[in-house]
Amino acid sequence: MSRINTDYSYLFELMFGVKNSNSSGGILNSFKVSDISSSSVQAQLRAAGIDTNSKQYKAVISEMMKSAGESAGAMFTNVQAIKNLMKNYNSDGDFTAGGLVVPGMLVNGIPESERHQIISISEDARQKMFENCKREFIAENGVHNGDTTKRSDVYRAFQLSIKKEDRLKGTWTLGQYERAYNQAFYDAVKAADPDWEICKPFNRSVLDSVTREAVDSALVKQGNRLVLPRKSFDTSI
Repeated sequence: MSRINTDYSYLFELMFGVKNSNSSGGILNSFKVSDISSSSVQAQLRAAGIDTNSKQYKAVISEMMKSAGESAGAMFTNVQAIKNLMKNYNSDGDFTAGGLVVPGMLVNGIPESERHQIISISEDARQKMFENCKREFIAENGVHNGDTTKRSDVYRAFQLSIKKEDRLKGTWTLGQYERAYNQAFYDAVKAADPDWEICKPFNRSVLDSVTREAVDSALVKQGNRLVLPRKSFDTSI
């Protein structure tokens, strides 16, 4: 019997990252995932202060059942594990990882065709992205440096500024603008100095002639992408 308890305890920790609350290390204080909807388990959960009608709770159980699959009858969980998992969701049932993830930005189960769509982006958001791209292009001599970039801050602020249902599509669209702005800067520098290569210093004044308005107006929509024709920008703009 002790061998069985040890195995289930390991599976429990592996699945949910929480040790069994039984001080002996067994599973006596746990219940099967498949039994969560039973009246006895529901009463235990409510007695522990869990609102089993909340979207937060329902989201956790939905994901738990998906993870367990056909093994739900052999997998165990407990009240504390469910409470810990609920901390990763907000009151609307959105996965937030305790605030790290913006609600509506979880892509699980959402087809790419629904996420990768071009929608309208405010001028303010585009301008902030343009300014960040320019600042980082100059600071890193054209290198996309993952260690110093502030692009995530720009995206997060943008995501929080729009409706939850538009956040995945809006992020995809803003990413198209980001790509175009960086390309415009690259093309302008290369036009001014054909021998220039990424990582090498360049005359920063070259970028003064590249405006966000000019880049936006030059973009061409091709399917679910915004494309900037190559060599669109040079120092004469």
